[in-house]
Amino acid sequence: MNDLSKFVRERRKSFHMTQPELAEKAGTGLRFIRDLEQGKKTMRMDKVNQVLRLFGCELGPVKQEKEH
Repeated sequence: MNDLSKFVRERRKSFHMTQPELAEKAGTGLRFIRDLEQGKKTMRMDKVNQVLRLFGCELGPVKQEKEH
């Protein structure tokens, strides 16, 4: 499980929502929520942001430190 999938699962549970409830509120399909929480590697960023907006967040670029 990656950080994003863990974040979504933990946030959904803290809001006492089931996966079907989250899918309905976010306007996505249940399969998308399941894939997101399982850490599927290929996800549409616009759909991920649809879900994250419910929690006051969104994906964006993050500067990475270069390894020496």
